[in-house]
Amino acid sequence: MSTQAATAAARRSKITPERELELYEAVLDLLREGGYDSVTMEGVAARTKCGKATLYRQWKTKSHLVTAALAKSRCALFTDIDTGSLAGDLRAAAEAADGRRGRDTALMEAVGQAYIQHPDLRESLRETVINPEVAALDAILGRGIERGEIDADNPAVAFVAPCFMGVLRIERLFEDRFRDRGALPAFLEAVIFPALGIGAPDRPV
Repeated sequence: MSTQAATAAARRSKITPERELELYEAVLDLLREGGYDSVTMEGVAARTKCGKATLYRQWKTKSHLVTAALAKSRCALFTDIDTGSLAGDLRAAAEAADGRRGRDTALMEAVGQAYIQHPDLRESLRETVINPEVAALDAILGRGIERGEIDADNPAVAFVAPCFMGVLRIERLFEDRFRDRGALPAFLEAVIFPALGIGAPDRPV
């Protein structure tokens, strides 16, 4: 079942939009608390006081429910950022991610683990969570190339999006190093900017 089909199934039901969002938020909370394996139809039903049969009737399986919850509840981090400069865009992206530390970092970890451990979920997770953010970061870099701020053949360009997503996922493993600030803004200034040549004498900041 695709993301669109999973969401459409919920909309065809007698579940109100408000109730649908409540169910999805319960799914996301369970993901944050214990990862994908902690999400069960029974657990969602108990947390929301919803009949388990209703969940199975509308979403069929846990994977379909999780996919629909991620698709419906996704709040883009990097989409629509456009400050007029590459450095400004990347800083805004880092600040947007840093401003949502905690709950969303836990969700990112859960999604990353599910992606690795459950091959049947990979396509839907890429569609709902990963690809939109990667595309937004690539668009930021593309505009920087068009403005002449960085060279198109700079090999670091291809690593920016993976680095952003990777640091977001592992930040809590090194929270002792980033207790007072987010890892991503610090990583941006210390590693990504130098790799891209931003701030070098022949490059505008």
